Amino acid sequence: MRYPPHILEEIRSRLPASDVVGRKVKLKKAGREWRGLSPFNAEKTPSFYVNDQKQFYHCFSSGKHGDVFRFLMETEGLTFPEAVERLASEAGVALPAPSADTVAIETKRRGAIEVMELAALWFEERLRSPAGAAARDYLDRRGLGGETLKRFRIGYAPGERYGLRDHLAGKDVEKGLMAELGLLVSGDDIAVPYDRFRDRVMFPICDARGRVIAFGGRAMQADAKAKYLNSPETPLFHKGQGLYNLHQARKAAHERGTILAVEGYVDAIAMTLAGHPNTVAQLGTAVTEEQLALLWRHADEPILCFDGDKAGQRAAHRTLEVALPLLTPGKSLRFAVMPEGQDPDDLLRAEGPAAIDRVLAAAQPLVEVFWAHALAAGQTDTPERRARLAATLRETVGGIRDETVKRYYRDEIEERLRGLSPRNAQRRDSGREPGGAPRSGGYAGGFPRRPRPGDPPPSPRMRAAPSPSVTASAGFAGAAPVREAVIAALLLVHPEMIGDFADELMVLEFEHPDARTLLSLLLDCAAEAGDPDRAVIEARLARAGLGEAAARLTAMARSRDWRTLEPHADSALREDALRQAMILHRKAGALHSELRQAERAFAEEPTEANWSWLCQAKAGLAVVIAAEAEAAPSETTDSTVA
Repeated sequence: MRYPPHILEEIRSRLPASDVVGRKVKLKKAGREWRGLSPFNAEKTPSFYVNDQKQFYHCFSSGKHGDVFRFLMETEGLTFPEAVERLASEAGVALPAPSADTVAIETKRRGAIEVMELAALWFEERLRSPAGAAARDYLDRRGLGGETLKRFRIGYAPGERYGLRDHLAGKDVEKGLMAELGLLVSGDDIAVPYDRFRDRVMFPICDARGRVIAFGGRAMQADAKAKYLNSPETPLFHKGQGLYNLHQARKAAHERGTILAVEGYVDAIAMTLAGHPNTVAQLGTAVTEEQLALLWRHADEPILCFDGDKAGQRAAHRTLEVALPLLTPGKSLRFAVMPEGQDPDDLLRAEGPAAIDRVLAAAQPLVEVFWAHALAAGQTDTPERRARLAATLRETVGGIRDETVKRYYRDEIEERLRGLSPRNAQRRDSGREPGGAPRSGGYAGGFPRRPRPGDPPPSPRMRAAPSPSVTASAGFAGAAPVREAVIAALLLVHPEMIGDFADELMVLEFEHPDARTLLSLLLDCAAEAGDPDRAVIEARLARAGLGEAAARLTAMARSRDWRTLEPHADSALREDALRQAMILHRKAGALHSELRQAERAFAEEPTEANWSWLCQAKAGLAVVIAAEAEAAPSETTDSTVA
């Protein structure tokens, strides 16, 4: 229901924001505000502020802000009405009585939910009965029994046509309501309505509060027309607007800071058994805008897991088409793919939870999958073909609604398109055949796959333990300190850029202690003084005893690019330099982390899948090294080992 503004304001006035937020965040007084570590991102320097006078919070590290209602929605996954009801109760504010129409609608809804609960209980009882013996055997073979059946309320719909109908009729439920809720099949051409679900393992679908609103049924007969059958659209259920298992997954999603989405019910259950209770499943063949909005409510970068087959790739590409226009600053997706021919349930039963963890660790950012999909769609070996690719990519990126995200995607795509020139193609596409097609064991449609029969065997040289040079590349000795120095020095010389790039700077992770300390000081200056000038910053550096550190970093940065560090350097040139340095730093950090994980996985289990993962991680890092080598002046190329 809609709540009058004066009611919401009354709740806010009775509950200081610092009291509500302080239950989850340790706050310290900082002038007229409260300050603490972000509840949304791991950080060492507090960047989270609460203002009781303005009744709002703001997190500089994530960009999230809002009032006490929004805070509960962001941290606990509550809906807006749930947040209002909870805080109204705490504040002692009486909510307005609903209108007669609202009461009638809610009464009808409660009655419908009661009927669905009766159906769920009957399906559960049927599974435990002698009639459910074959279904129990099937579930046991899938590793689903005991507590799992109770946790997910799995049941069985027997094969007779009128079993559920007669049971509910005995509870005084009208046949018209059964049909309206999708439990019966009815119509003008059907003389006697009959049970929709027959001889199927039943999976209840719940709303965010855990109330049964629909069902999904898995056929027991191999020749059934539909292997999986969902409830139709009903007053309670709209498949494009919900997610299976969200009521159980949302608490774990908030605790872990991410949420996983898979393609089917059993896959969601398998992921939960593998140690990932923050898993949901889509309800349909493609993710919808409403489902993406639900996922983004629980995490900034949900991980979408797709089966390792052609259907899984098609689903991923459809998701790309839906998600790209909806991207906003900080909101994106990561894509994980199961080994070829397997889904999460198959992989868990074949190789155990560690195999699931490896797939999730190798999840690709949306931009990587977008780019790989574009390259896989056609060749790039002639200027005309590259021009066609460029036109397609620019048109697609033009559909992104948020102007800031659109601008950054344009920059990223233009940078990658430049890398397709003949001078760079061999180095950037070292894992691809001429024309852009993936080599065996590499990427196919943007996803890694296991080698197939007939593929050339992996090089014996590469089956050995990683070489010392590769192991050394996993650290940040080399380009990383110089890259960090460039970022810090650009901000020192041109502090007016801090405000424009604050959101991105907040999430950068620096290894160099001087660069890390200076970045924290610069961000604090910006938070306190808006756009600080150089005199203010120099005074702060002097008081903190960081003048020499700033000079060392600036000298290191000038060895890479002195032009952008001139006080009157062209604004577009220096902004481009900062943006490029941050992009390369984020990519290098992510790829170094992935390479370390791949090396550990291959050392522990030298399987073909882990070998493929290791090769892909090295190839990705080689691309970043090549890009940084191109950007650096020739006399300083000795410092560009990432």
